[in-house]
Amino acid sequence: MPVTGVQPFLHPFRQFSTLLPKLPTAQALRALQALQALPPLAPLASLLPHPRALPLPRLRLPSKVAGISVTFLKATALELAILTGHLLLYPSGVTQERRVAPVQPPPDAPRLPPDSRPPALLLHGFIDNRSVFVLLRRALAQHGGRHVESLNYSPLICDIRTAAELLGRHIEEICERTGHTRVDIVGHSLGGLIARYYAQRLGGDVRVRTLVTLGTPHGGTRVAPLADAHPIVRQMRPGSEVIEELKEPAPDCRTHFVNFWSDLDQLMDPLETACIDHPDLTAQNVRVTGIGHLALPVHPAVANGIIQALDLANPGAHAKGAPGGLTVA
Repeated sequence: MPVTGVQPFLHPFRQFSTLLPKLPTAQALRALQALQALPPLAPLASLLPHPRALPLPRLRLPSKVAGISVTFLKATALELAILTGHLLLYPSGVTQERRVAPVQPPPDAPRLPPDSRPPALLLHGFIDNRSVFVLLRRALAQHGGRHVESLNYSPLICDIRTAAELLGRHIEEICERTGHTRVDIVGHSLGGLIARYYAQRLGGDVRVRTLVTLGTPHGGTRVAPLADAHPIVRQMRPGSEVIEELKEPAPDCRTHFVNFWSDLDQLMDPLETACIDHPDLTAQNVRVTGIGHLALPVHPAVANGIIQALDLANPGAHAKGAPGGLTVA
């Protein structure tokens, strides 16, 4: 609806816009000069309502580009950058890590109080190796000098149960070598599922104090159906024997679970499969916003969350009170 009193000012502009294309060049130039003699805009502005009475639109940056979330685009770009860097580091993690027994001090040396924190064991995902934990391992080692080891399991292993048994043997060796009775585990993707099977189904809760999982398909994922040729991929499907075994009662499981899952993890289908949902387990699901699957073991904000989870003296006592979300973008 036009504002009262503005029409007289608009009339010359309308005439000018209509007649100008029909005028010869000389007359058009004179019309432009006459336009400069029109009343200035100040009187026009004075006839408008007070600015506060006008509904002014909010200026917002577009949250979507052609239907795609900007956050999703940023996360995808980060995933590609991490993938590129990981491909360069991959050869450095092909071989198994060297195991070195702790150096014993001389008998007459002053005794420092023993480190009560269990060793931390890092377990990679499917067709990956220990090089994925280069940054996380550095963060854990720098935080109070925690003893950290990484384990490579063979990509030729075709059964999660077998991999969990081998994990148990390795944990027994760590405990014997370090003098600790329990360990903490950080497992990425399939590594988290193997560690959970060991702790929940093979009596590994005696040895595993805290299990931190990153982007692990706890309920089974339907992503990449063409990958079903590999037996372990089939075991990660919803309804597989392994997934169904993990749903069975586990009333005496003593391991505390902290599960980081991302709302932009494209390998989790459906997305809620990345959450631990079991009535008998002491578990905390931490939602991470703004990054994808590959960034979970790399991002410094997630690393800080992992350090906090492992530093709790009695993790299970604070599971419900701890933050349930982590925004990193």
